[in-house]
Amino acid sequence: MSDQPTHKPHVLSRRSVARSRLFHVEEMELRFSNGAERTFERLGGSGRGAGAVMIVAMPDPEHVLLIREYAAGVEDYALTLPKGLVDPGEDLVSAANRELMEECGFGAHRIEPLVELTLAPNYMRHRMQVMLATDLYPRRLPGDEPEPLIVETHAIEELSGLLAREDFHEARAIAALYIARDKMRAEASDPMRW
Repeated sequence: MSDQPTHKPHVLSRRSVARSRLFHVEEMELRFSNGAERTFERLGGSGRGAGAVMIVAMPDPEHVLLIREYAAGVEDYALTLPKGLVDPGEDLVSAANRELMEECGFGAHRIEPLVELTLAPNYMRHRMQVMLATDLYPRRLPGDEPEPLIVETHAIEELSGLLAREDFHEARAIAALYIARDKMRAEASDPMRW
């Protein structure tokens, strides 16, 4: 495959196009290995925090906790996984446990990385660290949500039923649940694998 690029494009320049409380739009001038030059725009975060976490919280091996919250982007309530920003100085496990306590009213004795996901990587720098939380215990921390979140418990083997719902459509949550389900299946069939 000699037609494949051998190295990343050279960044000729970067400049801030717009900035809000949550987002930063950056324009990039790039030169590709074949000499072609293009201007790209990408959406970044505000620069606060150290990334974000999404939590697949399982109160038992067959069920997962989902939250129902208002999603301003689609102007409706959506069913999704708990998630949030990693605060400065916080590690991924601590951030996941804090978000779980704030959004679901549970903490986890065991939290492990599951996968890293991106969303529209051609236009966004955002990366989401999906964490698997098990061995849950009741613990509520105050959060920053404007209204109480509704927490629902769903069978992880019933993903087709979730997909049939009009309020369950976030791609990262869907991918995270399929990955977690496959991990749980593998553990059930071969406990020594994980």
